[in-house]
Amino acid sequence: MKRKFCLSMLLSAAAALAQPLGIHGIHLAAPMPDEISLAERFIKEVLPKERVNVLVLEFNYRYQFSKRPEVAEKDALSSGDVKRLLAACRAAGVRLIPMINLLGHQSWAKTTFGLLRSHPEFDETPGKYPGNEGIYCRSYCPLHPEVHNVLFDLIDELADAAEADAFHVGMDEVFLIGEDDCPRCKGKDKAELFAGEVRALRDHLALKNRTTWMWGDRFLDGEATGIGKWEASANGTAPAIRSVPRDIVINDWHYEIAHPTALLFALEGFPVLSAPWRRPSVALRQLDLIRLARANSAPAVATRLQGMLQTTWCGFGAFARAYFGEESRNVNAMEAAAAFRELSREVRKLP
Repeated sequence: MKRKFCLSMLLSAAAALAQPLGIHGIHLAAPMPDEISLAERFIKEVLPKERVNVLVLEFNYRYQFSKRPEVAEKDALSSGDVKRLLAACRAAGVRLIPMINLLGHQSWAKTTFGLLRSHPEFDETPGKYPGNEGIYCRSYCPLHPEVHNVLFDLIDELADAAEADAFHVGMDEVFLIGEDDCPRCKGKDKAELFAGEVRALRDHLALKNRTTWMWGDRFLDGEATGIGKWEASANGTAPAIRSVPRDIVINDWHYEIAHPTALLFALEGFPVLSAPWRRPSVALRQLDLIRLARANSAPAVATRLQGMLQTTWCGFGAFARAYFGEESRNVNAMEAAAAFRELSREVRKLP
């Protein structure tokens, strides 16, 4: 009897390992206006061949918003551009999920992005850090009484243009939250502030029957896991994981080590994707961990381990050219494209 039980367990594990991924996705920056044709070519030719079924396209403020035109960047895409990208995705059998990186990442180096440039009153640290010196990225204040009126207009307009059933809200690497310089957030619990913003965004998207996607690093305890302050939190936001809805799709990014945190999110009740970048060995280990966790988990947990989301961090044009062998100078793009090829090769081996 014991031998039959062990054999049954082994057969069940083998069957689970042979199951195809629900999601094989790729995250890319929205192309520049002069890269739309290249993007169409990449979407139609490459994504079906590599068995990619989800494209997360990070626009941020690079869209010509009609409701809030003041936030649009100079190289913003038109609604016509987005329709062309959507048509390419549909022809390729790919689900298009637009993204605006919210809360943190409101600046980079000396550049402050459209939201805080046009609405400095939303800044979490008003009047501080001139030229963005001394900080990683600016954040907006999640308690400002007008910020969500603007954000919800941006989300709705971009999601409508992409005819999307899901929206990626970013939320990674938030270092400025609950700051003493903010008259509304000063003294507030950082986990409660973070959870409150996650709920506000998720609840708004749910009103339009859209699923929320986000990065998962701020839900991980950087000290307890030993992961540190970048791929996990060291500023007190981790307890927020206990007070947000479980229908949020977590993108669990790790780039140097394949930390086994996807299973943690699945055990907490979240659908989750592992998200590698430019190291093929890390991407392949993450895929192994997803498959092994599915093989050794109860069905309710196994179904939450939904697959992989490749990140790129080099610009759509550079990545596409690297993939096509037309890029010889952008090392980041070439490394990310190589990792994408290797991961896709393993995904294609699945049924």
